[in-house]
Amino acid sequence: MSRIPTPATIADAPAATHPQLNAVQQQLGSVPNLFRLLASSPATLSGYLGLSGALGKGALDARTRERIALAVAEINGCDYCLAAHSYIGANLVKLDTAEIAAARAGRSADAKANAALRFAVAVTQARGNVGAADLDAVRAAGWSDAEILEIVAHVALNTLTNYVNQVAGTEVDFPAPVARAA
Repeated sequence: MSRIPTPATIADAPAATHPQLNAVQQQLGSVPNLFRLLASSPATLSGYLGLSGALGKGALDARTRERIALAVAEINGCDYCLAAHSYIGANLVKLDTAEIAAARAGRSADAKANAALRFAVAVTQARGNVGAADLDAVRAAGWSDAEILEIVAHVALNTLTNYVNQVAGTEVDFPAPVARAA
């Protein structure tokens, strides 16, 4: 049970968030618990959706974005986000089981995606205090400085949802992910 009450329906959320929640429902076919929880603070929902929407139009493809989300959720221990992004990874962006498992471990079979994940892991673990070698490695794999900034922004966006879910104890409303091998 969530430690911060999650509005049960769109109608139960603050009126200011109804248009945004209706848009989520239209896009996803439902309104996951995370979105209804964020709606408890209209500013928080708006900020999340704004950054998420902007990054969705960025240079990183959906598969790389999902890989980063999985790696960050694994590091931060967010069961909600692991379930959500395992589901999205498998069903929407078509990552196979091996690639989802690799992403959770901060790796990818794709060399360029692997470099992005290694950098995202370094940013997450070092809380942004990465070294020159980390930047050199991601650049050497073909990522531009603009794309590197987007990787950092995706780490921040996913860390936000990880922390919200952990603080709130958000009830997971996605299928449980396959357990990661030790």
